[in-house]
Amino acid sequence: MRVLVVEDEAKMAGLLSRGLREEGHVADVATDGHQALAAALAGEYDVIVLDVMLPGPDGFEVCARMRARKLFTPVLMLTARGAVPDRVRGLDVGADDYLTKPFHLTELFARLRALDRRGPVERAPMLDVGDLRLDPAAHRAWRGDTEISLSNREFVLLETLMRRPGMVYTRDQLLDRCWDTAFDTTSNLVDVYVRYLRQKIDRPFGVRSIETVRGAGYRLRTDGGHHAPTTG
Repeated sequence: MRVLVVEDEAKMAGLLSRGLREEGHVADVATDGHQALAAALAGEYDVIVLDVMLPGPDGFEVCARMRARKLFTPVLMLTARGAVPDRVRGLDVGADDYLTKPFHLTELFARLRALDRRGPVERAPMLDVGDLRLDPAAHRAWRGDTEISLSNREFVLLETLMRRPGMVYTRDQLLDRCWDTAFDTTSNLVDVYVRYLRQKIDRPFGVRSIETVRGAGYRLRTDGGHHAPTTG
């Protein structure tokens, strides 16, 4: 593999580049966001190891700019942060995987090999299901022309449902994808947030998009929602 290592800490950059070369790979190093963008856009890399905390544009911004320029080289993001919102943000701006420091080089190499096998995958910048639209990178959502304000957790839940419209997700699957902490499987947390979502993306517009599948879980209608019957 030809790997671009983007890391401003000299010791870490040296460790990564030496380890990659000892494994038989070619490794170049960039030490700030501007160097990273220039190298990524000019060179042909199989994978990019991108640290979040960088001088100049940070790792999130570097990745977002790469994707905006239609550069879909697989990105493994390194972060010292373990918080879910940071990891979600990295994936939303176009990263393919993340690894939290400290980590073992053997795991890093294994993840890079997996990304290399996958190769560049072009990503749709927007998710569209009927008149529901969601922009993962900008963290914005709309029903038609009306923008909808969502909390971080509501946004992640909606994105999960919109990426596989028509697919039934169990409550356990949604807990696993949208929450980091292990919750009691008897918790009604998913039901609560589905209700929050319905109050924002459905009821104000007189439609029903999130269906309850009895004994199974929830799914998003493939048409983005049909008009709810009127009463009276």
